[in-house]
Amino acid sequence: MKAKKLYFTECHLAGRQYHDADEVWDKLKVGTTLVLEREEDNKHDPFAVKVVFRSLDKKTDRTEDYLLGYIPRAENEVIANFLDMGWTEVFECRISKICPDAHYENQIRLTIRIKRNGQL
Repeated sequence: MKAKKLYFTECHLAGRQYHDADEVWDKLKVGTTLVLEREEDNKHDPFAVKVVFRSLDKKTDRTEDYLLGYIPRAENEVIANFLDMGWTEVFECRISKICPDAHYENQIRLTIRIKRNGQL
């Protein structure tokens, strides 16, 4: 039986304290699915990949995006290259650990998997 997803990497959420995580902290749980988006015009990192929490407002049926932070610079180049090539749905990013008492850079841990092509 072929796996539906393949483990790719695990990393912490970088820059969490500078963005919107506090606004949605109570909605973030282990297993929460997050969205990876390329940020090509980032002046600090040419391979910047944003980590976004997408929330659906059930009353209006509209989504709202919250920038939680970034994939760390030391680990983002391969992901950025895939996103640049149009493979925007190939990765599944989920929260694998939340430690509210840890330092900001260690509060949220992410697991990234590659989805089988048939699931795209």
